[in-house]
Amino acid sequence: MEEKSMVEAMLERARAAQVVLESYTQSQVDTLVRAMGKVIYDNAEILAEEAVRETGYGRVDSKIFKQRKATAAAWFYLRDKKSVGVIDRDPVNKLVTFAKPVGVVACVAPSTNPTSPGASKGMRILKCRNAMIVAPHPAAKSVTVHGVALINEALAELGAPKDLIQIIEQPSMAATRELMAKADVTVATGGAAMVKSAYSSGRPSFGVGQGNVQVVAADDYDDYAFLAATVIGSRSYDNGIPCTGEQAIHYPAPRRAELVKALEAAGAAMIPPEKVSLLPGLLFRENGTSNPAFVGMKPAKMAEALGFSVPADTKILIFDSVGMTRENVLRREKLCPVVQLFPYDSYEEGVANAKSNLLWEGAGHTSVVYTNDAQRAEYAGEELPVCRVLVNQAGGAASGGNYINGLNPTMSLGCGSWGNNSISENLTYRHLMNTTQLAYYHECTMPPLEEVWALNPLD
Repeated sequence: MEEKSMVEAMLERARAAQVVLESYTQSQVDTLVRAMGKVIYDNAEILAEEAVRETGYGRVDSKIFKQRKATAAAWFYLRDKKSVGVIDRDPVNKLVTFAKPVGVVACVAPSTNPTSPGASKGMRILKCRNAMIVAPHPAAKSVTVHGVALINEALAELGAPKDLIQIIEQPSMAATRELMAKADVTVATGGAAMVKSAYSSGRPSFGVGQGNVQVVAADDYDDYAFLAATVIGSRSYDNGIPCTGEQAIHYPAPRRAELVKALEAAGAAMIPPEKVSLLPGLLFRENGTSNPAFVGMKPAKMAEALGFSVPADTKILIFDSVGMTRENVLRREKLCPVVQLFPYDSYEEGVANAKSNLLWEGAGHTSVVYTNDAQRAEYAGEELPVCRVLVNQAGGAASGGNYINGLNPTMSLGCGSWGNNSISENLTYRHLMNTTQLAYYHECTMPPLEEVWALNPLD
């Protein structure tokens, strides 16, 4: 008899644990979900320090905030949602909807956010009575293992089934691929190659697309102090690692001096024009991928590498665009705290330039428009090929849902077909459950066929 692989053995144990969990009541499930989030919340400082020490990426304070915000927001959102038994009754159409688990979920964790299985994704997975197996990034395996161990300790105290949450402690690409091919569903966060691998596994998968958040400052907008503070607060977060961070600002050409002054007052420093040409060689390798040495690098260190100096407390670096050509690789997503400035002669041109950038890289993800005019906001919403257009908000803080907008709180941002994703909204618990609809006899009277086929435009 052929010996089971490590992944197969883990899946077998996970399925046995999931069967037990399936009998839990809503109250019992929610108790586990709360405990999962709370233990990550309570240990955010320790895990953040471990993450930065192990990976070298980002900032401890940002990672503390991210874990605490993510867990608190997730629990606030999930605590009153039904995921067991009957979750909806439609008396008009005589339908009753029942929630069912999807089974065992493979959760692929990135090195840039290694505690996400517990901080966000895991809570949604568990909410629907699923088991979870985590595949950590090799560069962040220790902190990810520690996070899962803390979760398991908290769940064990509540009598949860053993092996409900597991992790591949010695990660490899082979093990991750096997897990994605044999689990019931995969939730993947990582580079484009990892997401493509998840979607190629032959199993249902949810992944995220490439980020390249474009900001358009409309020609009616004049609160540049607010714009600058918001953009810099978002882009400096975790030293520019999150895919939700703003990459470029498209602004009215006559207002450059005003914009730059506001950005510098809020903590930005301008890269000298003669140094901008050095950026592509530093930020990108010859094969076009991001240079890991500059991922999450502090602005002062980046300036030093470019051959100039800025104050140690500089929050981001800014630079004037060198053009809209394909040769300008700086139009791509950059995983460090830099922002490119693009002037425009008309608002329509600004939106078109943002769209051009997105169609090269980042389509499907997120954009931001600063305007006080609803028509300008809706123009951006109509024209930009993204799943989220935020109005007068920070890309980093608001795209994943917040208390200030109606988006579902999440750490997985669906990017639609633009980003080769299966969903175009924020991933939530509803994506991680099966449903059964009980349909009673409901006679529907159809009008005469000439009325059925009559043109009834919606516009």
